Amino acid sequence: MRNLLLTIQYDGSAYHGWQVQKNALTVQEVFQNAVEKVFGERLDVKGCSRTDSGVHANMYCLSLKTDMNISCSGVVCALNAKLPDDICVKACKETADDFHPRYSCKSKEYLYKIYNGKIRNPFYSKYAYHYRPHIDADYLNEQAKAFIGTHDYSGFCSVKSDVEDTLRTVTDFQVWREQDMVYFKVEADGFLYNMVRIMIGTLLFVSEGKIKENQLESIIESKDRRRAGKTAPPHGLYLNKINY
Repeated sequence: MRNLLLTIQYDGSAYHGWQVQKNALTVQEVFQNAVEKVFGERLDVKGCSRTDSGVHANMYCLSLKTDMNISCSGVVCALNAKLPDDICVKACKETADDFHPRYSCKSKEYLYKIYNGKIRNPFYSKYAYHYRPHIDADYLNEQAKAFIGTHDYSGFCSVKSDVEDTLRTVTDFQVWREQDMVYFKVEADGFLYNMVRIMIGTLLFVSEGKIKENQLESIIESKDRRRAGKTAPPHGLYLNKINY
């Protein structure tokens, strides 16, 4: 039995996240349909992460096991021929039998895009959050360093989450501007439900002066969701990189 690791990209605009749902179209369901057409059976596809409705992936990793003798390059070509234009297989390789794309992961990196122009850009409507008030990216980059380290992030988690262990280690957080686009990039050993989007919303509260300078550390320590900012919209968020 071969264990194949596939790296894909997808535009999440048309999907209700990665994981299969009963009454909504998801990336996993569409991908499994393509796998069934190529391999002749509905194989179990294991993903590296859940993503919310409307969230995109520059890099998403998944695995499947098969006895079929098809080359890795053949898998890439065959699946791309069956997938819609908003999902693409970038690479495939054989990996260890006990490899799991989620549990073998050492860290994940997310990217959030904000279009910070006064007038909305229709070409970014599904791919960046349009936020009109001016953002001082250098200031937010400085303030965002408060997130780096090992903390209990229960105050930066959706109330829908039932995760018991809310301790996460953030290894990097950067904010920078390129013309009218402001980028937020965060890497951690794992993320809670809506954690990145709440971080972004909190930094926007900092930008607006609703949260004062150097208050983020006390907000994190409080573990109080009410003290953090709003949850930023999903369409500006990208799963950017998976590190194994």
